[in-house]
Amino acid sequence: MPSSSSTARAGTSCRRCHRRKKRCDRTLPQCETCIQAHVECSFLDDDRQVGTYPIAYVQGLETRVKELEKQLSAALVSSPYPNLHPDHDFDQPIINFATPPDTDNSDTFPFATPPSHSRSDFLVDELKRLSLEAAAERHLGSSSGLSFAKLTQAVLRRLSPDKAEFVFDDTPDESTEQYDGPLSDPLLDASTSLWELNNSFSSPCLFNQLPLSHVMEDETTLADLQFPDRAHIEYLMEFYFAHSHTLYPIIRQTEFASVIWRVYNNPQDHLAGSALWMFRIWMVLAIGSTTHCSVTLGDESESILYYNRAMVYFEDALGLGDMAALEAMMLQVSYSFFNQVGPNTFFLVGVAARMAIGIGLHSSSSYANLPSDVIEYRKRIFFSLYMMDRVVSIALGRPFAIHDNDIDIDPFTDTGTTDDPNHTTDLSIPLHILSLRRIASEITTALHSPTNTPNQDRNKTLQTLHKKLLHWRRTMPFPLPPTPSPIPHLTSAWFDLNYYTHMTMLYRPSPLFPSLDEQKVKVLATAAAMAIRQAMNLHRQGRFAYNWLNLLGVFQSAVALMYATLARPDELGVVVRKSKVVEDLGLVAELLRVFGRKFGVARRLERIVGVVVGRLEGYCSGK
Repeated sequence: MPSSSSTARAGTSCRRCHRRKKRCDRTLPQCETCIQAHVECSFLDDDRQVGTYPIAYVQGLETRVKELEKQLSAALVSSPYPNLHPDHDFDQPIINFATPPDTDNSDTFPFATPPSHSRSDFLVDELKRLSLEAAAERHLGSSSGLSFAKLTQAVLRRLSPDKAEFVFDDTPDESTEQYDGPLSDPLLDASTSLWELNNSFSSPCLFNQLPLSHVMEDETTLADLQFPDRAHIEYLMEFYFAHSHTLYPIIRQTEFASVIWRVYNNPQDHLAGSALWMFRIWMVLAIGSTTHCSVTLGDESESILYYNRAMVYFEDALGLGDMAALEAMMLQVSYSFFNQVGPNTFFLVGVAARMAIGIGLHSSSSYANLPSDVIEYRKRIFFSLYMMDRVVSIALGRPFAIHDNDIDIDPFTDTGTTDDPNHTTDLSIPLHILSLRRIASEITTALHSPTNTPNQDRNKTLQTLHKKLLHWRRTMPFPLPPTPSPIPHLTSAWFDLNYYTHMTMLYRPSPLFPSLDEQKVKVLATAAAMAIRQAMNLHRQGRFAYNWLNLLGVFQSAVALMYATLARPDELGVVVRKSKVVEDLGLVAELLRVFGRKFGVARRLERIVGVVVGRLEGYCSGK
């Protein structure tokens, strides 16, 4: 039977498993559950389902095709038959793409294995793989940490006895490649280098190429889908407004609550015929469900079903005016931060940003003569989009879609401002997060823009940004509003995590500081270690979101800690014994193990971190 790393999988569960609420391994052409039950799996006759194949296999096919084309060209050049021409119409073989290739017999497909090559660029490879497979196509800029990963790969030579390139063993551990959760990704073959794989990601899809409206059920099933029971709606709404709304306050909460219960109690209400309202309602339920699953690592079937129900109304909602279209796009962005279905995050943010600029939401002149409530709503939409743009663009090292110099409006106001020091208002948290995104924007612009700034001015810039981060941390909203739900950013550990993550981003080598003095290296080591510990703190509280952004953040912190440990001039054994680097990287491995239940690439990253930990333990014991 093929291993899980080489098996083709469907994008979602088969109909039988979904309706029975059973875990489906999504294996093509039939899932294991249906085979064991001796029933026909819906995958056999589902012409809407999209399958995914291991990238190594697909790349092997591409390589083999190129080799055969070269052989054919060479043969035609030397052919004694002049009438045989490359453009001649040959009868094409019939290929059944509905049935996955038999990958059990690897000798039958020698081209499915990529050629061996140096494994000394693993950190660079994995950072590219992690970023590109998560959110976008090929280009990664310096703020993504790509150049820093190359630098870290160089200092890892200290862990090699002969100071040669540090080479990771890329042999997959079969025990970690087993199916473990509904979202494990068969595309992520642990034996394939990310540097090669990134060329496969050239279409705007997140993780896999699933169509927007045919992910799980056909149109008839979606049209018949009814609202869940009232208690479940209340829970998903509570989770959405406590979680996503405090990050991106896109929806008017009071109005939304009024409308959803009107439609729920009276399906004939005229708002039940509004494409925009029905899109909003189903997207809020979908986002509430997927954000909850990101913390609990629960099954995503419900979320995907609600998402597809919302997409039934998407096109009609786009035609209801510029603001309606922009809101619809941003709800998709919010969903894409946590779920792999639909277009990728970077693509969606770019489209939404251009829509917002076209409307003029960045310019004060477009707000003239508008009622105050409309002004506040539009500002909330715009600055929510600004925050989304900063998160995604910085993660991928891309230019911002919205430039700070083009914005001449003030942020939305905290309408619930109170003199009570023991009360935190609804908008105080998103406003504080907006402050962090603006600082992050300054950090990226200052550190990663080409400059000939004198060294004294560079240090002044660094100190100024450091003070801004420190002020941000000290002025966090307090007390945070209580909630029975496991909301990450309603605990102080989340703010500490973001503080140390941004400190790591500030102090790691960059175009502004290509090399660091010993003091900066120590600050970097402390920041990276504290970021890792705060992530583990959230994990132990049951409040850590296992999405692609946090996976990228954990790995970047690990890379920073490796660099800061190995770049010090002191004897390595002394540094390792005096610090907690082994314990901290052990925490990273533990987090990656949990991430591996949702993202296949995390299992590979865990092995890489494990190799480094093993070498460092040797120094710690004096070997």
